[in-house]
Amino acid sequence: MGEFQVRKDWLAFCLPDISEAEVEAVGAAVRSGWWAKGPRTMEFEKQFAAYVGAKHCIGLNSCTAALHLALLTQGIGPGDEVITTPLTFASTANTILHVGATPVFADIDPDTGLIDPDEIEKKVTPRTRAVVPVHYSGLAADLGRIGEICDAHGLFLSEDAAHAVETRYNGELIGHHPRGAVSYSFYATKNLACGEGGALITDDDEIAARARVLSCHGMSAGAWNRYGKGGSWRYDIEEPGYKYNMFDIQAALALTQLARMDDMQRRRFEAVQVYEEAFAGVPELRLQKTPAYCHHSRHLYILRIVPERLSISRDQFIEELKARNVGVSVHFIALHTMSAYVGRFGYRSEDFPRAYAFSESEISLPLYSALGRENAAYVAEAVLDIVKKYRK
Repeated sequence: MGEFQVRKDWLAFCLPDISEAEVEAVGAAVRSGWWAKGPRTMEFEKQFAAYVGAKHCIGLNSCTAALHLALLTQGIGPGDEVITTPLTFASTANTILHVGATPVFADIDPDTGLIDPDEIEKKVTPRTRAVVPVHYSGLAADLGRIGEICDAHGLFLSEDAAHAVETRYNGELIGHHPRGAVSYSFYATKNLACGEGGALITDDDEIAARARVLSCHGMSAGAWNRYGKGGSWRYDIEEPGYKYNMFDIQAALALTQLARMDDMQRRRFEAVQVYEEAFAGVPELRLQKTPAYCHHSRHLYILRIVPERLSISRDQFIEELKARNVGVSVHFIALHTMSAYVGRFGYRSEDFPRAYAFSESEISLPLYSALGRENAAYVAEAVLDIVKKYRK
């Protein structure tokens, strides 16, 4: 490898994969007059449920909404505890607080970043009502072990699948015949993106029915039912609900992305192959392991530095990448170090040492279907140039 040359333009951490199909689909939705929830949203719910192999899909405005509704359908609230991971985005734990329950953190597997089932079992008390495992970065949590724990203690299983479009557990897509509920994100950075959006997946008729009502103000009938031909203007508010529904412009994007999934995934894996080949056997870098039961969807490319082998910190490593015009991120800053949780629960960094160590050494490299092999190769060269410059 010759002397590293810094590129002139900025390489974004993540960009949506936009084809003419997305542009045409949004245009058609706008021209149709159905800008709110309508036929496209209903079609996406039908197609996404069939795609994952579940009975029900409720299209929503975010994964946060789905996580919140999942807990609400079980009547979880004040006095209850819900076990989850500290290595996640804030919404996973925030929604537990939103229903009035207490989030209880369980530490992670240091090789994967996934919640450790043994740690979950240690945290179960008589007040525990649910477990919210996170399918982190595109890896599947150990649903077999976690399901056994839930069955043994009568706990609700609410899966956070924000990273898990195309993730498989034992060969089946996450969401395939779920035990409880599964929450998906279609945020702009996700494998299937519609700007903002999400879905709640379940096989349970009662969960689906209550989630649908709660997702649209608690109304007994949505706008489509009231304003469509043959609909009725009459409706009831069954209980105070929320404004969480997906709308047709979002659904138009989501339907197009779902149809393009195979090609977009192929290009993600091409970029990952570049990274894996470049970083194999580099002792200053630690690669994420994939459990035998899992097919990784490659939502994120997780790279960890080995601090004792480098003369710079993780934060300095990130600055070096930025100086080489590479956009990166961190997934995640451990929740138990955030002021909202430190102030409320008095957590210390060492309370969840594996999550903290993972969080402090992790760098997420650019990974998206529009990245391309050439850009991935540049990122890999930039990483290796920094390692070469600062290795001890």
